[in-house]
Amino acid sequence: MKSYVYVNTVSLDNRENHGIIYQARKELHKVVRKLLATSAKILRNPFADTFSTVDVEDHECTVWLLLRRSMSADKAARLQAVQEMSQTHHWHDYQYRIIAQACDLRTLIGLARSKESDLRFFLPPPPLPSLKEDSSVEEELRHLLASLPQTEVDECIQYFTSLALSESSQSLAAQKGGLWCFGGNGLPYAESFGKVPSATVEMFCLEAIVKHSEIPTHCDKIEANGGLQLLQRLYQLYKDCPKVQRNIMRVIGNMALNEHLHPAIVRSGWVSLMAEAMKSQQIMEASHAARTLANLDRETVQEKYQDGVYVLHPQCRTSQPIKADVLFIHGLMGAAFRTWRQQDLDEVLMEKASEDEDRYTTCWPKTWLARDCPALRIISVEYDTSLSDWRARCPMERKSIAFRSSELLRKLRAAGVGDRPMIWVSHSMGGLLVKKMLVEASKKTEMSTLINNTRGMIFYSVPHHGSHLAEYSVNYRYLLFPSLEVKELSKDSPALKALQNDFLEFAKDKNFQVLNFVETLPTCIGSMIKLHVVPVESADLGIGELIPVDVNHLNICKPKTKDAFLYQRTLRFIHETLAKDLEN
Repeated sequence: MKSYVYVNTVSLDNRENHGIIYQARKELHKVVRKLLATSAKILRNPFADTFSTVDVEDHECTVWLLLRRSMSADKAARLQAVQEMSQTHHWHDYQYRIIAQACDLRTLIGLARSKESDLRFFLPPPPLPSLKEDSSVEEELRHLLASLPQTEVDECIQYFTSLALSESSQSLAAQKGGLWCFGGNGLPYAESFGKVPSATVEMFCLEAIVKHSEIPTHCDKIEANGGLQLLQRLYQLYKDCPKVQRNIMRVIGNMALNEHLHPAIVRSGWVSLMAEAMKSQQIMEASHAARTLANLDRETVQEKYQDGVYVLHPQCRTSQPIKADVLFIHGLMGAAFRTWRQQDLDEVLMEKASEDEDRYTTCWPKTWLARDCPALRIISVEYDTSLSDWRARCPMERKSIAFRSSELLRKLRAAGVGDRPMIWVSHSMGGLLVKKMLVEASKKTEMSTLINNTRGMIFYSVPHHGSHLAEYSVNYRYLLFPSLEVKELSKDSPALKALQNDFLEFAKDKNFQVLNFVETLPTCIGSMIKLHVVPVESADLGIGELIPVDVNHLNICKPKTKDAFLYQRTLRFIHETLAKDLEN
């Protein structure tokens, strides 16, 4: 370890060397030499050595001792040192800075993933390089995207890339005095580009870069072309735009899947930013940061969390043994977080409850279930769906249930799903994905642990026999242009019938516990459509208990309160199904 001390130059005039300034400088040099000698002696000597020969105050020994232990060859000693550091809250600022400046990559990441860590452990990110003359963040982002290869990419990545480059070209031209024509549709804004929402073009570019970051070789290009610094500039620029920040964190989380990029991610200051985001009260922000840090933490995490796979609990390092997994799979137009929120309150009550998660939560598996079942790992997944091809994010994307289930199964296995006893929880089309994943996994010997460890399933209004939504879409296709996902939900869909038959055949000799909920009220879709999305007869899997609930399709998985029947019955099922596993 090298240390540098910078002091002002001393005058050669002897008359200046005998006053109080000279004496103060002399004493300062003594203190600095003593500090350097102490740190060198502690860090160089074997761990077992005592500090009796080191001239240092007792309270200083703790800092250097923990630092030394955090670099030990003994993994248990390293983990214990990081835990003790994270639980220290009485140090002076400079003591936290000593750790921040001298600790290694593993220790820094461990502190970021420790719930109680003081943010003073983390240095501010290094200064960002200046933008090129006559350049802008938007233009630099466009150059980064244009530098990425178009090889190994599917049609959707090509679509997002070409769209982003096209829109950014228009906006750059608009900055030079023209008007911006969004989407090339011939309808320019009536105002100058400067008054167009500034995050719009950046979002196009970020959408494309997120897709590229799923390819390891493209991650290398992003890092080599200064992407970590550029994305950090954008992250700080759009502090008030959560959607931009979440997409940036998705890119960093995807890059963190590549271990050789970890030093670059740490050097660029992203760990400090993620440590701060982890402490956010916003569940989505904290969960994106938790995914990134888990992918960086190779000391205590063996699993890798790919894009769209989020751990809701535990998000920090913990001594609590994790004995089982519960997975949440959303349905059409759903998402990893908002699908599982508490049933919406009116605006007045929402404002009063926003700061109290016991009164209102934006993700009940994270807030309620994690407290009631701390020995569970709770995972929620996200994938893109659309009701209509007209509204699809990628017009070329025609992903069937079979394709999505295969893709999702691969990501879940990378996250270690199947290595522990588990329960699947799904809403709407998500339940069809669960069934398809299990049927396909049963055909592969390498997936046998996933089948053997599946203890049960909870289905919230899953259309096992089809949905009225598909029928409505066919009758009014000029309004909806039904997507492939919706078409597969029709009652006469061969794929749906085959899946139901295959699943029943697969499950007949298994001891799966199954709980089915179904809505009894119609759902409003937009201002024109009101229909009963999944009727009772369609939600009947033929296995397990079927419970009708007086809510609509959207609220069937959103309990009104923690004491509501929907949550309490779900919690009871989880406790009963995993009772033996949680006791062991």
